[in-house]
Amino acid sequence: MHKTTKQERNWILYDVGNSAYTMLVTTIMPIYFNYIASQQNVSAEDYFAYWGYAASIVTLIVAILGPIVGTFTDNKNCKKPIFMASLFIGSVCCVALGFTKYWLAFLIVYIISKIGYASSLIFYDSMLPDVTTPDRMDKVSTSGYAWGYIGSCIPFVACLGIVLGKDAIGISMEMAMMLSFLITAVWWVGMTIPLLRTYQQKYYVECKEHAVRETFRRLGTTLANARKHSKIFWFLIAFFFYIDGVYTIIDMATSYGQALGLKSEGLLLALLLTQIVAFPCAIIFGKLAQRYAAENLITVCILAYLGIAVFAIFLTNLVEFWILAVLVGMFQGGIQALSRSYFTKIIPPEQSGEFFGIYDICGKGAAFLGTTLVGLVSQLTGSINKGISVLSLLFLLGLFFFRKAAASAKKEQA
Repeated sequence: MHKTTKQERNWILYDVGNSAYTMLVTTIMPIYFNYIASQQNVSAEDYFAYWGYAASIVTLIVAILGPIVGTFTDNKNCKKPIFMASLFIGSVCCVALGFTKYWLAFLIVYIISKIGYASSLIFYDSMLPDVTTPDRMDKVSTSGYAWGYIGSCIPFVACLGIVLGKDAIGISMEMAMMLSFLITAVWWVGMTIPLLRTYQQKYYVECKEHAVRETFRRLGTTLANARKHSKIFWFLIAFFFYIDGVYTIIDMATSYGQALGLKSEGLLLALLLTQIVAFPCAIIFGKLAQRYAAENLITVCILAYLGIAVFAIFLTNLVEFWILAVLVGMFQGGIQALSRSYFTKIIPPEQSGEFFGIYDICGKGAAFLGTTLVGLVSQLTGSINKGISVLSLLFLLGLFFFRKAAASAKKEQA
């Protein structure tokens, strides 16, 4: 058993850093937005829908820009500086959220911050071939998610203590959130510094004279090649549907509980439990991937999420929300990490940036569909539970197309 290398450890640390931002966005931030919006007479249904629409705008923009910028970063020595720019935009706007009081302005700053964050993940994921070897990708990828889950609990607990203990400390909700945004941004940037110091882009294409024009030409070629390779093509379609459901649950879990009238403290503690459960479960999936085929493990995760989506439709109280939080924690890391490493192994390593740009369209970009559908159905029917019901369809479609991808991969190997 090989020990984790310095490059692998530094890459994993970025998961620890950015996961703190993820935790803030999916837990405390929707509650704070609800606090701002309710003070400005925004109804629960509208608040829930607006938060979903904001997430949809982010994913749509990243889906459009991701493949273009991702393809450009495959040029020699381009990946690190563009990654740093995304980190800068995301972290600075994270701090700026603490100074934003009007609900619409808050959503706009949040959108810009989330674009920086989501873009950085495209380049981060595409660094995986540069920092490890194909036989260690499942282990390193699951370790990133696992340590990200447990590591993010440190700043989150600090932020949670400040927000819940604001009265005892003697500060306002606004000041508590300002400190929380600052703590999160500092943690995020601090955990990224080791990666920035040691990362070297091993796989690249030589930068040509007309770099921008060449970027679009290569992107077109990549899209055409993806269609020719059926295992990549079917996987991307499957990933579009099933990861859409996963990210919609992540993005809207807290706002869903809030809209159902559940208490904020219970929701936040339940989502902290999700992170704690996710840590050992992600490690377990990494070990299982050494004994069982990744496509079989991903299938199990999709089926589990289908069950979670059905369970969520009938959720009415905090105890059921806690059960939901545990179930999500059990499979969240496995489905994300194994999907990332599975995709890394079926694409050319020197084109990882452009392929991960397309992967992001079908991943975080796809969440545009889920969050939009949930918001629209909730508003049109006047029922938040009916809005959540659309997620079951996404997992069913994801399962169908993933089995087609697995079958295609077996044919190519035969």
